[in-house]
Amino acid sequence: MCGQWKQIKLVLLLCSLSALTVHAQDKTSKVTPKIIGYTVTLTDGYSFQVDEVTEQGDETWVRNGNVQRQIHQPIKSIKPIVEPTKAEAAEAPKTISTPTAKSAAPDQIWIYLVDGAKFRVDQVQEQADGALYTRNNVSILLAKERISRIEYESPAVPLPPGSRNRDWTSGSTVIDQLIRINGERFGIDPYLVFLVIEKESRFHPRALSPKGAMGLMQLMPGTARRLGVRKPYDPVENIRAGTQYMRELMDKFSGKVDLVLASYNAGEGAVLKYGRSVPPYRETRDYVKTIGKRYGLNGRQSAESEVPEPRR
Repeated sequence: MCGQWKQIKLVLLLCSLSALTVHAQDKTSKVTPKIIGYTVTLTDGYSFQVDEVTEQGDETWVRNGNVQRQIHQPIKSIKPIVEPTKAEAAEAPKTISTPTAKSAAPDQIWIYLVDGAKFRVDQVQEQADGALYTRNNVSILLAKERISRIEYESPAVPLPPGSRNRDWTSGSTVIDQLIRINGERFGIDPYLVFLVIEKESRFHPRALSPKGAMGLMQLMPGTARRLGVRKPYDPVENIRAGTQYMRELMDKFSGKVDLVLASYNAGEGAVLKYGRSVPPYRETRDYVKTIGKRYGLNGRQSAESEVPEPRR
């Protein structure tokens, strides 16, 4: 009888342990955090957040929304960003905040270019040869001859709900409106269109290059005809066609902005010729680097060595 009682106690103990194990597994599965993004830290200490990180052989690609780009700088770490648990979310309302905790908004700084365009920056250091400005964590040196003036404005009155912050302008309300309308129509960031036009024509509608590129977005005759442009110097037709062409390049190169810019400058055939990479043409590399830095393509100011070499 004693032996049977010991066997019964052993069975009960095993059942209890099994139940505890199942309960622990269920509890663990419920608190598994959901990854909602990643924090990428470079070896120089710079960090930025992205939606997705993928490895393609020796290459590291990141995605933010519909835009993908390759990271050329050495990476120190990639850490996941997890969604707060329900318990953390429940605790959040208990945090006490006071009006004194709010800091005053910084002054607005505007850089006016000699062609009439202007854009807002976060910080600026005026120097003898130009101005070193920071916008969206990207630092860029702008040559003195490009600058008309720099204005420091007091914090503006908060915009009403639903209004859109204007932190750039070509100097023409008509051109600004066309950039925004076509950017939204074709799903291209209006600020990127603004930068392309500023680089291509300095916002001169009658601009004509030695190679025959025409108008604000410097459309080549063949591209203009293919996109149904009758009046290439008309800002309405020119910006519509140029933005549509950028949309086609975005689709062809999977949203990789560096390849879109390289194709816009050198032609998509050149990008395909060099294995879907930036061609080794100095003009094209300077073009991609200049616009890319201002757009924040690599998250910070690029060095000469960071322009990718053509794939063999």
